[in-house]
Amino acid sequence: MSRKPADPSLDPRARQLLRTLIGRYIRSGEPVGSQTLMRHAGLDVSAATIRNILADLEDVGLLSAPHTSAGRVPTAQGYRLFVDSLLQVRPLPESEIARLRSELPAGSGTQALLGSASELLSAMTHFVGVVSVPKREQFAFRRIDFVPLDGQRVLAILVFADNDVQNRIIQTRRAYEAGELERVANYLNSHFAGRNAADIRATLLHELKSAQAEMEVLLSQSIELAEQVLVPGHDDMVLAGQTRLMGLQELTDVDRLRELFEAFARKREILQLLERTVHAPGVRIFIGEETGLAPLEGVSLVTAPYTAGGQVLGVLGVIGPTRMAYDRVIPVVQAAADALGSAFDPP
Repeated sequence: MSRKPADPSLDPRARQLLRTLIGRYIRSGEPVGSQTLMRHAGLDVSAATIRNILADLEDVGLLSAPHTSAGRVPTAQGYRLFVDSLLQVRPLPESEIARLRSELPAGSGTQALLGSASELLSAMTHFVGVVSVPKREQFAFRRIDFVPLDGQRVLAILVFADNDVQNRIIQTRRAYEAGELERVANYLNSHFAGRNAADIRATLLHELKSAQAEMEVLLSQSIELAEQVLVPGHDDMVLAGQTRLMGLQELTDVDRLRELFEAFARKREILQLLERTVHAPGVRIFIGEETGLAPLEGVSLVTAPYTAGGQVLGVLGVIGPTRMAYDRVIPVVQAAADALGSAFDPP
């Protein structure tokens, strides 16, 4: 996780009080007062001194005081400083890493792996697990077959290198006979198996330009079918555990919760947010309004990219309240990204 330098305006006592206050608030959910900090902060100072320091932390925007209590709670800025320079993150226990590896085995198929990863993230953190689906064109295809349907429709059956099988119905410019489709499939399977979609399209176009007359017909047919079948698919993501957010004391506003669930259903905005982290190594954390999305202003998002073969396939993460145990969630997200990437890596 990339960290920013500590705020130079905070002296060691203020930093210790802020760390203790946020830690207590994350555990209890109750505003933290000076008497509690006297008992737990480990500082030999008076309650009056603590109250003065808390007032200073409130003045600089790191704490706020709810009207109903004399205690304080952290603001989004307070959480940001806590996460960047005060938080101590320990590696995930080996037993939990082993659990991730065992439940994300290689060769399970893409959809099964993504579903398992999102469910595991949700189960291990008690929040929402989210995993962006790898772009299909990133995977090499193993085999392709074509079946003529009615009129100018053709069923394409694709088997990808990650064992995913997809059926796609395409509309062609003219009707194709079964023999023509078989010749195209044989050509693509013999020349392009093990290569990805972008590579196949580029090679076909290059070969057509230099083809002899007898090859032009086959290449033209191959290009028409390949261009439709091997197009980039729609971006998507897999969510699990949305209902875990219901009933949390930080998300009791019905209108805010409805907006959040509508964002889950649309997926588009959250996917765009995940895309911003694709090329950022390690764990990224968005706290409240840092997401830039109004429905997510009351939650935090902890993400990490997952990679295979040196290539970033997607991003996974956890969505939960800003009052989450970051020291627990961060190593879970990183370990899950490592385990999912390993499951996609060829042996």
